[in-house]
Amino acid sequence: MLGLPQRVTACLFDLDGVLTPTAVIHNTAWTRTFDDFLKGRAGQRPFDPVADYNDYVDGKPREAGVRDFLASRGIALPEGTPGDPPDAQTVHGLGNRKNALLLTLIKEGLEPYPGSVRYLHAAAGAGLRRAVVSSSANTLQVITSTGLAPLLEVRVDGGTIRERGLRGKPAPDTFLEAAKELGVAPEHAAVFEDALAGVAAGRAGGFGCVVGVDRIGGGHADDLRAAGADVVVPDLDVLLEG
Repeated sequence: MLGLPQRVTACLFDLDGVLTPTAVIHNTAWTRTFDDFLKGRAGQRPFDPVADYNDYVDGKPREAGVRDFLASRGIALPEGTPGDPPDAQTVHGLGNRKNALLLTLIKEGLEPYPGSVRYLHAAAGAGLRRAVVSSSANTLQVITSTGLAPLLEVRVDGGTIRERGLRGKPAPDTFLEAAKELGVAPEHAAVFEDALAGVAAGRAGGFGCVVGVDRIGGGHADDLRAAGADVVVPDLDVLLEG
């Protein structure tokens, strides 16, 4: 059904890069944030929006992305607190700086991927359960502003992660939580992900199918398969063609 194994009765969608092009906006926000930070440190090259983004920040909770990228450059900052201002030289401060820029970019206009909208409508029409699973704390704002909220029954996001003490991707906790809220066993749910960490989370959770979404090219499809994707597509509506 809809390009999925017959046993699948629920779809768990990542947000950024799967349902909406917020991955591009996230990438822009991370690149500007880290480049501004790195300019004040001698011997540091700029943030790489392909290699650094994919390896250290894509699909992860914000603070984890900050920690992992800085560690890759041999930089350590104090943790700080969630309420740190964007100019604070802390992990939370740098993350808040990125988020402030992200919100500005979102307000400038954001549309969902048409192919993903078609797939969501088809999934709803076929009676498949549907959830959005994202580490972003801005998930509700994004699905509301893009008109996707009525097509999604359950939302597990950055706020859920903090409130329930869930581990972020590549741990499977968030996807497992979404399946639980839908009342579906993992083996009867499909995970849709564009990030390597998200695909790894889907595989680790024992889900019935892991769909990798490759909107990047340049070997990313091979990386998604290596991370555990059962099938890789350039857009979700490709699954409707079969």
